Amino acid sequence: MLVAFGIRVSAVHAEESTEPLHRVSSEVCETCHQEIYRQWKGSMHAQSTALTDPIHGAFYNQVVGDPTAEGVVHKQSGKFPVCLQCHAPNAARDKTTKLDAMPAYSEGVNCVACHTLKDYKGIEDASGKTRYGLMAYAVSDVLQGPVGFPRGLDRLVAVDDPFGGAATASAEDQKPNPHLGEPVEMDGKRIPALEMESNPVQLRTSDACMGCHDQRKNPQGVPLCQTGGEFVESGSRVACQTCHMPVAGGFADHSMGGGHHQAMLERSIVFALESEPDGDLIETRVQLRNLQPHAMPTGAPFRNLHLVLTAYDRAGEVVWKNSEGHPAEGDPRAYFAYGLADDEGHPAPPPTATQPGGDTRLEPHEIRELEYEIPTEGVVLVRGELYYSLLWPSLAKKFDHLPQEVTSPVLIAVAENPIQE
Repeated sequence: MLVAFGIRVSAVHAEESTEPLHRVSSEVCETCHQEIYRQWKGSMHAQSTALTDPIHGAFYNQVVGDPTAEGVVHKQSGKFPVCLQCHAPNAARDKTTKLDAMPAYSEGVNCVACHTLKDYKGIEDASGKTRYGLMAYAVSDVLQGPVGFPRGLDRLVAVDDPFGGAATASAEDQKPNPHLGEPVEMDGKRIPALEMESNPVQLRTSDACMGCHDQRKNPQGVPLCQTGGEFVESGSRVACQTCHMPVAGGFADHSMGGGHHQAMLERSIVFALESEPDGDLIETRVQLRNLQPHAMPTGAPFRNLHLVLTAYDRAGEVVWKNSEGHPAEGDPRAYFAYGLADDEGHPAPPPTATQPGGDTRLEPHEIRELEYEIPTEGVVLVRGELYYSLLWPSLAKKFDHLPQEVTSPVLIAVAENPIQE
């Protein structure tokens, strides 16, 4: 027995747990990886199920049913809900739909969900059929790590080390490591043996992400999420983790920021404004530059951007706007979205759409410029605002029971030009 950082630690020579690895809760991992757990807990991966993601939950209840019920099926196909392969992969492995049956199910994409992915088989099988989420991977009963524990040499020379090379360089902070294959105890809490092997090709490349984030189609074959295809089309060789899991302090950020993450949204795009008076008009140019190797927005098809361009007088009163209502209606070029349609070409929701609608999103690395002519009279300031929304305006109205932070647009960029009178 020894004390490290005020925590009593000791090796435990108990029998191995018979609990399958994919049923291990992330709370077990928190014992040692407290900061990583905190980051993950606040991520959308931790909120991915129909129990905690209000948008996914709204659609799940419509097309499947109660996420706390056992034996529910996809209403249209009569099959096991394929959405669980991404949103609740541990439950999908057990073919259960009762997501509150154990923490490892309700935690969604938790620690073991990612760290048991052994090999990416590709998004399509030999016949061209799409493999969704977990089905795109070979999974392992041993944890997979980006580096693992390359301590074979340490073991060879650690003649007097009771931890068999598991110790760090400082003798004062030695502690047992469950990833080396033996269960341990920390301050009275038993941690099962969670052996980990090195698998950088899977964990440090986009292979870790593509099974769920490559492409999705609805039952009619209409493309929905298309991030993987957009990424390939961009020609980028940068891994998804470079942006979404940047390394700081020696550890990858497990917040995994995306469309729900303010800072990620703000740094995803360059937003510039130039205004030049020319007689009775102010010639104004708006530039939007997508810094990402995929479309902006990407992912769920109902995500969108819109531009609000406003001219103000000296009293701060509005004297001109690019659209009196939402730009989707009043200034369509200032609305950036992927639309879905029915057979008649009318807007349709993802589950029932039969064809793609218009796609006005920014392409990977695209630079787009919009030009406006604003009447000069009384104008002292031109201000541009760029907003990101998780839902189309029509869906935001339909799902008005959802939290406001889900239905309301988020301001992600602002630019101003003063105008000399």
